Amino acid sequence: MTTTRQILEQPQSPFIQRNISINGSPMVDDREEELSRSALALYKEKEDEIERRKMEVRDRVQTKLGLAEEATRRLAEIREELEALTDPMRKEVSAIRKRVDAINRELKPLGQSCQRKEREFKEALEAYNEKNKEKAIYVSKLVELVTESEKLRMTKLDELSKSIDVSLR
Repeated sequence: MTTTRQILEQPQSPFIQRNISINGSPMVDDREEELSRSALALYKEKEDEIERRKMEVRDRVQTKLGLAEEATRRLAEIREELEALTDPMRKEVSAIRKRVDAINRELKPLGQSCQRKEREFKEALEAYNEKNKEKAIYVSKLVELVTESEKLRMTKLDELSKSIDVSLR
């Protein structure tokens, strides 16, 4: 297929060249008109072909875009369904994690209080045991003293008893 430019640039026939050289100006004859009409028709045909192809490409692009939009919409629906499936589990897990965190926050001061009270209890138990030992020491001394005192008193009573017996005789 030739373009208008190619047709116009083709070497002209010797008759036309002769007419140009004889008269000094080109003569318009039927052949030349026919060539320009065919060139114009060819140009119009080419333009129509280009326009038709452009429309075909546009239609194909629109079809592909429609398919892409449909696929995107389907993917969005699938994503929503997946999120709906995992969402209840996430909510439950999140709620349980929050509850565990809250309990941990409550346990921390309770643990510290428990440790403080255990220390206080150990200190009190040690003090109790020390006092109990001290008491045991004093009780044993008291028993010792009471026993010794009783011995002394018995000894004195015996002496008194002997002295009374001796004086009564």
